[in-house]
Amino acid sequence: MMKYDKLMSPTLLTMAIILFTCFFSACQEDINVGTIDESKYEVSKDIFGYLTDVKGQRNVSLVEFRENGKTDLFLHLTGSASKPVSVKLKYDNAVLEAYNEAHESSYDFFPENLVTFAEGGTVQISAGENKSERVPVSFLSGSSLDPEKSYGIPISIELVSGDVSIGSIGNYIIMVKDITKIPDAAKATGIKIISCQEVNDSDPLNPLNHLCFTLKDTGKPLFDMVILFAANIKYDIQTGGVYLYNNPNVQYLLSNREKYLKPLQDKGIKVVLGILGGGERSGVANLADETAREFAKNLKATADTYLLDGFFFDDEYSAYQTPVPPGFVAPSNAAAARLFFEAKKLMPDKLMCAYVYSRTRSFESIDGIEPGEFVDWGIHDYGGSSDLSWNYPGLQKSGMALYSQEFALNRFTSENNLKRLRNNGYGGHMVFSLNPFRNNFTNRQLPALQMIAKTLFDEELVYNGQPYKKDW
Repeated sequence: MMKYDKLMSPTLLTMAIILFTCFFSACQEDINVGTIDESKYEVSKDIFGYLTDVKGQRNVSLVEFRENGKTDLFLHLTGSASKPVSVKLKYDNAVLEAYNEAHESSYDFFPENLVTFAEGGTVQISAGENKSERVPVSFLSGSSLDPEKSYGIPISIELVSGDVSIGSIGNYIIMVKDITKIPDAAKATGIKIISCQEVNDSDPLNPLNHLCFTLKDTGKPLFDMVILFAANIKYDIQTGGVYLYNNPNVQYLLSNREKYLKPLQDKGIKVVLGILGGGERSGVANLADETAREFAKNLKATADTYLLDGFFFDDEYSAYQTPVPPGFVAPSNAAAARLFFEAKKLMPDKLMCAYVYSRTRSFESIDGIEPGEFVDWGIHDYGGSSDLSWNYPGLQKSGMALYSQEFALNRFTSENNLKRLRNNGYGGHMVFSLNPFRNNFTNRQLPALQMIAKTLFDEELVYNGQPYKKDW
């Protein structure tokens, strides 16, 4: 706990349109087709093609790159091809224009002249198969690209030959961020260190303290992500909806991002805002679908205003009510998953992080979309060590943070646990409530950070001994 102590038998066309509309377009009605079970689809002449990336992401994916980038796409069919299929991928402005209109967003086009499709974008599937080989899409850095912005590479599919249907369900957007001009916090092992930083205390820590810890040989910052814990989801008595509330400490940091947050991002450290219950009827796990969609818009406006890298959701400190008020539902994992889904749909370029606790500890599919497509990180509660593939189906190991530590309460982990994390290919580790001014810093916190650096990165930790006090 945080310190705040058979399927109906529609035609394949109907099924495909439902799935695409609910994830890639703005849904006007709630449609739930449940978990996809392809073994129960009708076999018919209506076979459709769609794209995914290597992680199975459909319709939209995010890639950050330096100098040059690449991602692999795959063409899938909803049934086996009766004869060879050939299609061509092409850069298509209309795809991003439609996305922006549907989501009231304004993503810019990534320059077409910097994008290359392998084999000219030609993709083939042999008779009897339903998936293509990898289709590499590569892109180059450009001097005009803003490292703080995400750009879209819009892709449509043109059928060349074969008995399949290709329409808007096949459209795909690769969201890219050119971070060539930003220093790289990534370490050789690929493991990310996440700091969940309490900023609601009477004496909150200055987030600039994360710049005090670097690795000796590479000079990289120890931390890869800082979570500002936390803003609150609050009930609006006037509208019956919810809104994002930032207490004075959170708001000060956001309003003064140039001083407190941008220096972290300039070192390659992601800045994420925590979302927590505020002691009222509203929470991350009891929003009706339409309420979740509206709150996701609130989150997007905040991310756009303060250039945040994402959100961290924690289902605690809400006073859920019975009977359920209008605009809400009985608290459930499904309602929490819906909020993630709606937020990710609006912000495909932002990180969505789930605290593995209470009703955010496990999700099922939403509108046929697996949780791994709308959850970027599953961050374990203190000491949690299980693989999260069951909790968030489709989530890769690179998005799982294990053996979290709580520095304020002396809840530390062992070197053997960190070795297991690394040796088993997991992607992250979280510490909560780092504070160089607390009396356990020298004998407990600092040795724990040194062990992290040595065990996960084979490096010596450098602490500059010049911590930042609160100055607001």
